[in-house]
Amino acid sequence: MELFAFDDDYVRRLREGDRETEAHFHTYFRDLLFLKLRRRLNTLQAIDEVRQEVFTRVLERLADIRDGRKLGAFVNAICNRVLLEYYRADNRTVALGDEHLDVADPQDPDSRLDAAQQKARVWRVINSLPDRDGDILRAVFLEEADKDEICERFGVDREYLRVLLHRAKGRFRQEILRRKSGRLSIFETFGPRTTLPI
Repeated sequence: MELFAFDDDYVRRLREGDRETEAHFHTYFRDLLFLKLRRRLNTLQAIDEVRQEVFTRVLERLADIRDGRKLGAFVNAICNRVLLEYYRADNRTVALGDEHLDVADPQDPDSRLDAAQQKARVWRVINSLPDRDGDILRAVFLEEADKDEICERFGVDREYLRVLLHRAKGRFRQEILRRKSGRLSIFETFGPRTTLPI
């Protein structure tokens, strides 16, 4: 997916309800939000519910955007908030009596072990990369830090951060292939050909 450079004019057109701009906005962020949400939600219905809520809130709060170039960060922040609300609502439970003290884990031990081993392989590979590459991958994918904060931390602008991230992902892939100890599904952790809204 190719990155799009948002600006104040784009946000103004979106506010005014321009059909072409709305269609572009929906198509562009539909795919990006899916990539973000597929690792956090376990059903397509949940992904669609959260995505629709994000679209609704963003369109309602367009007046809050002071710099059109930061529309992507604004959408990401709204998505994070909606996700937290979804988790809170999903985790509300009814208290059980004393006879239900031993609640079985819904995930079988083999799946948990496989996930733990995969996570450990990813961490080993990240830790084996040159410091800057590992730090960038951790900041973008694991911490999900704000892109402006990442740029400030590494002393680069957004354009150069894209270059650094591309190189770090390439080195990560090369190291995974070199080790040949993990399955290719490890790439799902970072998305092999995913571009992020930096």
